[in-house]
Amino acid sequence: MSKLIYLDISNNSFSGVIPSEIGMLRSLNELYLSHNLLTGHIPDSIGNITKLSVLYLYVNGLTGRVPKSFGALKNLGRLFLSRNELTGPIPPELGALMKMNLLDLSSNNLVGAIPSSIGNLSNLMQLYLYNNTLSGSIPPELARARNLVDLQIGRNLITGTIPVNFQNLSSLEKMYLSNNHISGSVPDYFANYTSLNVLDISLNQFSGIIPPELGKRTTFVTLSLHKNNLIGSFPQHMNFTKMENFQVSYNMLTGPLPHDICVSGLLRLLGATNNFFSGPVPKSLKNCSSLKRFRLEENQLTGNISQDFGIYPELVYMGLSNNNFYGEVSSNWGHCPNLTTLDISNNNLSGKISTEIGGGETRLVKLHLSSNHLVGEIPKSFGRLSSLADLYLDGNKLSGSIPSELGNLHNLEELNLAKNSLSGTINQNIGEFLKLRSLNLSSNKFEGVIPVQMSKLEKLESLDLSENNLTGSLPSQLRSLKILQTLNISHNNLTGSIPSSFTEMLSLTTINVSFNQLEGPLPKMRAFEHTSMEALGHNKRLCGNNTGLDCPIQTINQGNKKKGLRVILIILPTFGCLLLLIFIGFGFFYLHKRNPNDTNSRQVTESNPFTIWSYDGKMVYESIIEALEDFDLKHIVGVGGHGTVYKAELSTEVVAVKKIHAPEDGETQNLKSFENEIRALTEIRHQNIVKLYGFCSHSRHSFLVYKFLSGGSLRNVLNHMQQALEFDWKKRVMAVKGIAKALSYMHHDCSQPIIHRDLSSNNILFDSDWVAHISDFGTARILKLDSSNWTSFAGTFGYVAPELAYTMEVNEKCDVYSFGVLTLEIIMGKHPGDFLTSSQDMKDIFFSDISDQRITPPNEQIAEKVESLVKIAFSCLHQSPHSRPSMRDIAHVFSANARPITKII
Repeated sequence: MSKLIYLDISNNSFSGVIPSEIGMLRSLNELYLSHNLLTGHIPDSIGNITKLSVLYLYVNGLTGRVPKSFGALKNLGRLFLSRNELTGPIPPELGALMKMNLLDLSSNNLVGAIPSSIGNLSNLMQLYLYNNTLSGSIPPELARARNLVDLQIGRNLITGTIPVNFQNLSSLEKMYLSNNHISGSVPDYFANYTSLNVLDISLNQFSGIIPPELGKRTTFVTLSLHKNNLIGSFPQHMNFTKMENFQVSYNMLTGPLPHDICVSGLLRLLGATNNFFSGPVPKSLKNCSSLKRFRLEENQLTGNISQDFGIYPELVYMGLSNNNFYGEVSSNWGHCPNLTTLDISNNNLSGKISTEIGGGETRLVKLHLSSNHLVGEIPKSFGRLSSLADLYLDGNKLSGSIPSELGNLHNLEELNLAKNSLSGTINQNIGEFLKLRSLNLSSNKFEGVIPVQMSKLEKLESLDLSENNLTGSLPSQLRSLKILQTLNISHNNLTGSIPSSFTEMLSLTTINVSFNQLEGPLPKMRAFEHTSMEALGHNKRLCGNNTGLDCPIQTINQGNKKKGLRVILIILPTFGCLLLLIFIGFGFFYLHKRNPNDTNSRQVTESNPFTIWSYDGKMVYESIIEALEDFDLKHIVGVGGHGTVYKAELSTEVVAVKKIHAPEDGETQNLKSFENEIRALTEIRHQNIVKLYGFCSHSRHSFLVYKFLSGGSLRNVLNHMQQALEFDWKKRVMAVKGIAKALSYMHHDCSQPIIHRDLSSNNILFDSDWVAHISDFGTARILKLDSSNWTSFAGTFGYVAPELAYTMEVNEKCDVYSFGVLTLEIIMGKHPGDFLTSSQDMKDIFFSDISDQRITPPNEQIAEKVESLVKIAFSCLHQSPHSRPSMRDIAHVFSANARPITKII
């Protein structure tokens, strides 16, 4: 072993510490220990291997400091320590390694300043210090390393300016300084870097103008200057012959865009949003067939949109909103086969919408044409946009009726046709939009009655029919809109009373019924009790507490009849549930008693009556009914598609009670959901899955009893500023890990795999310690390994795997896709939206480009973990289910405290 000169045990699963005895291998020339699970400190004894020329320790879990003894490795040419958990400062002793040509200390937790001694490394060509917590300014001495080709110190806390003597680094090919706090002007001597092809100084505090000399002699492939404070016009004589990625968004740039921006024919990513660019778009963009993402929103650009843009076969995202474009909506957009988002809202477009937009070639998910001057009818061809989720045509001059063909848009989630001149009756096909969350038909000329079919839109959260000519009464069937939060039917000619069944719309918080001909008592519910008089006024004879007019008092006999009926309705389900609980309890008790070896079955449950096999059901049931005051509305904490959740404060514990919606007209879906939830949760015991205490099954009072989680849902946390601020990066990483471990348990550790099928931000709940729990197993499916597992569709749009659009075969990879969406939602602070359709183009994106801007950026100890979550999330969003990792693989990465393995990223 003393003569060993080469040792390579990389890419294994070795764990434990590196033994100090390794320093006895004095003849060793190359040592490769990368891609393992090594922990602990790097032994100082490695400094005794003075013949060492190559040392690879990257992608492990090594901690502690970079040994000062490394300064004795005079023959060391390449040192890789990246992607570990190393702390402390960079030892100045590394500046003595005169043969060093590659130094990689990236993606650790290193602190302090960059040692000036690094400038002594005259042979250094590649220096990677990115993704640490380094501070201070860039040392001017670094310019002495004149052979530097690749300098990457992004994602640190570097301050100050770029040293003047950096003009000597004329050999640089790549310079990454992004995500720091560097200020000052962009140096004009960058023009002397004739070999520079990548310059990324984004997300800093650079100010002033972009030097006119920049790029005259440089052939940039990537130029990223976005999110700085740059002003003035962009240089017009830059060499764009190799440009692929051009990013200058979020500055204060003026004047025209560079006219030769796509002269290379290679431009893929163009980002110039949120500036003050003016004039026409460059002519070179019309035939720029390589474009994938094209973003020019929030500028002052002009030009004829039907003539200045071409057909882009690779284009995924086109954003032109909030500019001054004119002309007609070009038919060219209908011939971009990969286009998923087209946003041309807030411009001066006119004429009719081309019917070719709805051609069979496109895969549009979002179509925004709002706030223009478009005329004519809504094209019937839109009915062929089968992937469409968002359709915004509001604020135009469209006429005619809603085409019945739109009923084919089964994935539609948001539809806004407000502020047009649409007329006729509201098409009954509107009830086919079963995934619709938001519907706005306000400020049109619709007439006739509100179609009963609208009650089928059970996922609807916002409905605005105001300022039309609607007549007739309000359909009582609208009570089916259980999760509707906002309802505006003002400024119509509606008559009759407001149905008392509206009290079943438990999520309703905002309502406006003003300027109609409504009369009679207001339903006794929060939405009417808390609304203003302005939202109720200008009607015929509405009465109730809010109006100041008491409704007529019912006769005593009627009151007594209703009271007697109420007593009967309370007694019957109570007796039924009690019998069922006793029957189930004794059944479990009998089964457990037959197995004398099962110690758990012999445990007495009197100390905790909330167990699945508890036979003490009477006390539990009566306590719940009493605590909830017979399910009084004031105890409601949430409403879902299958049930209403109440908070019950019992003497021994606070519990959540999910009361299943009563079936109507023979419906069995809620009952199936109830049975599924019981079946799934009785199989599960995991710290990140909501705990089921017991249940009651009855035709009127069917409910489940859970442990109460006081932190609320992930969706509510992200939608409320104060909670989102408290939900810091450490908590977010912990939440993702918890969800991953729970899914891995369900998929791989249960007797039969359990697939949730409806993971969404509504179904992730937090306790008081921010521990995430998966909830709502109403659509869960227990997979039988010897069956095909074909089933009916279930899930929430925006989280459902794409293959379920053409197959109903359920497997665990459906949950993996949803997990990827949830992970991005936690990182971004909102639903990822168009990232779901462009993830294959975003593999190189850093989390800082998409992270939730409401909270303080993570320190570098957490930053890399979040970065790895982004990569894992995108791997979960792969269009092919077989290319997605398993939840066991993902959970292993977390439990091993390692970096994502190759098969994941």
